[in-house]
Amino acid sequence: MVVEFRIDRRSGTAAYQQIVQQTKQALRLGVLVPGDRLPTAKEVSQTCAVNPNTTLKAYRELEREGLVEPRPGLGTFVRRSLARPQAGADSPLRGELAAWMTRAREAGLEREDVAALVASVLEERYGDARPAAAPAAAPVTEPVAEPVAEPVTATAAGGAPPAAAAAGTTEAASGESRSTRE
Repeated sequence: MVVEFRIDRRSGTAAYQQIVQQTKQALRLGVLVPGDRLPTAKEVSQTCAVNPNTTLKAYRELEREGLVEPRPGLGTFVRRSLARPQAGADSPLRGELAAWMTRAREAGLEREDVAALVASVLEERYGDARPAAAPAAAPVTEPVAEPVAEPVTATAAGGAPPAAAAAGTTEAASGESRSTRE
């Protein structure tokens, strides 16, 4: 599957942490699955204008959490998924959320209004269980107006582009994601 890293330098979140957050989000949504290869540090460095050590730091953190594993000479590969069927890109819950977002937009709410509503309901229903430095993730259904960096892609096991890549991709930007599967 394909994952695209986007570094938002204005977010106040360190670039390595954005890579960690975006990778975890792709794992939760099923965009990345065990066996997928993550982009190399050099690829991320070239497309996102970050130091290769920044990417390596992110990958080390993901490795400590047991989510990825480095394979010398081959790259870094997804070891386990965080996906739950009820939270997948094709789940009924996502469809309901997308429909709600459409109604919110039609009602004149702006992106920040929707983010505030989602954050308040998350706090009400789940409490503030996220780390202080991590921004609340909100689904994004519109393209990012000013992408900060070009996309970097991960490939499916074996190095071949995954067949499912044609079905959709996820772009992530500082805790935000967008699925083109609609």
